[in-house]
Amino acid sequence: MKFLWSTLNVKNLDESIEFYSEILNLKVTRKFEAGNGTSIAFLGDGETQIELISSNNSDISIGEDISWGFEVDSLEDTIEFLKKKNIAIIGEPIKPNPHIQFLYIKDPNGMKIQLVENIK
Repeated sequence: MKFLWSTLNVKNLDESIEFYSEILNLKVTRKFEAGNGTSIAFLGDGETQIELISSNNSDISIGEDISWGFEVDSLEDTIEFLKKKNIAIIGEPIKPNPHIQFLYIKDPNGMKIQLVENIK
């Protein structure tokens, strides 16, 4: 068995695709209309992808107890990039041990995104 994707219901599919493409550098691998006003897009070029679903139901509820983690090469460079894109950083960067540091941002739907640098 392997993990294929994680699904996120979104308010605006195009806005969410723009965020995940521009900020996290994920590529759209599939995008289609599923009927009844529902649009679906898959992003990511690895084994595991993100599925974004937009439907007529604009009532989206994303809990605070979940986040998606993405590795970055340099947290310092990522902070500068986020500032240029006007993406708010939640709190301060965290360095729980000498080998890792991370920070959180939120996507346009309120999903927490953890950006992690593995320190070599």
